[in-house]
Amino acid sequence: MAPGIGDSAPDIALRDGNTNETVRLSSYKGAKWVVLAFYPLAFTGG
Repeated sequence: MAPGIGDSAPDIALRDGNTNETVRLSSYKGAKWVVLAFYPLAFTGG
């Protein structure tokens, strides 16, 4: 089932592009505002 407006995002982990350290979304909970933006096929020729 797809998340709805106002639902909590799942905890994801990504690599920081500058330091190559793993950053978890949950580490920002209650500390900062976070905006997630996804661009499917943004850098493809299709």
